[in-house]
Amino acid sequence: MILDSSKILNDLKIWSHELGFQDLGVAGLNVKDDFSQLENWIQNGYHGSMSYLEKNKDKRLDPSKLVPDTTCVITVRANYLPEPLDHAVSTLKDPRLAYVSRYALGRDYHKVLRGKLRQLARKLNDKIGDFGYRAFTDSAPILERALARNSGLGWVGKHTNLINKADGSMFFLGEIFTDLPLDITARLKKNHCGTCVSCIDVCPTKAIVSPYKLDARKCISYLTIESKDSIPTELRASIGNRIFGCDDCQLFCPWNKYAKVTPIKDFMPRSRLNNRTLLELFSMNRDEFELLTRGSAIRRISYEQWVRNLAVAMGNSRYSRKTLSALYKRRFFPDQMVREHIEWAITRLENNSLNPDAIDK
Repeated sequence: MILDSSKILNDLKIWSHELGFQDLGVAGLNVKDDFSQLENWIQNGYHGSMSYLEKNKDKRLDPSKLVPDTTCVITVRANYLPEPLDHAVSTLKDPRLAYVSRYALGRDYHKVLRGKLRQLARKLNDKIGDFGYRAFTDSAPILERALARNSGLGWVGKHTNLINKADGSMFFLGEIFTDLPLDITARLKKNHCGTCVSCIDVCPTKAIVSPYKLDARKCISYLTIESKDSIPTELRASIGNRIFGCDDCQLFCPWNKYAKVTPIKDFMPRSRLNNRTLLELFSMNRDEFELLTRGSAIRRISYEQWVRNLAVAMGNSRYSRKTLSALYKRRFFPDQMVREHIEWAITRLENNSLNPDAIDK
């Protein structure tokens, strides 16, 4: 059977839109330049404690080593923004509220996107017959941004996220590794960041050390999610009320004026995570945390990390007797690392009690 690559690509784009994806492309397997950049980044120690990035080098360099017989990679992107950006900004400005990165407000994207990618592959299977494939989304040693960029889905911005002219950068990426001989879609010829450095200027912890280079060890997403260790004291005040991830480099990127609310209902906010106070989340016990985060990407962190992050955010909030009382109640938390953060928050709030401008009246 002779396959019509252009017809297959057209069908895939139609089906992908029906499934909630905004764009689809096809990438070749050459990611050598990006792999070299990753190696240099790791050698500089910018990956912090993410030692998994040092493993499976052969698979990152050559996608066919991850999935044998792969000839190309079908790439997709799906908007995840659950509500207009101004709500995110207003949450950041309210020190009583907990800020959760917008991508984590809904159902765990790994499960949602893998399911949709498999549906997309099955639709093609029904049309052309059996073929080899395997679906991924942020779950394997894959240079996702490189493949997405190479297939024309966008360009890599100075904040190191992929940007698309039509939708900004607040979207997930997914891949289908396949043995089909599909034509490669064209890579964009231009990077459209120009002289803009908004993302660099706005980063609370100055984690973007130069254009296109992120020091993860300073990044709030790393500090509140990937790191299981104590958060460096000098960075805590800059974390503000961000308890899981950070979106600042995207929220204030000019291209995200084009960011659109997702059509995928699974990404809508669950359990009021877009409007919870620090106090009510900090007061949750382990069972309540497990219930709150069931089926959520927040499950990537432990209960101890959750309490640690909330303690820091509460230390950054305005002084109130209720907040200070809640911290005192957890002063003897079993984990020593968490206790140290609670003590830091208590000291900071008590100092704030002497400043009339820092009191929540």
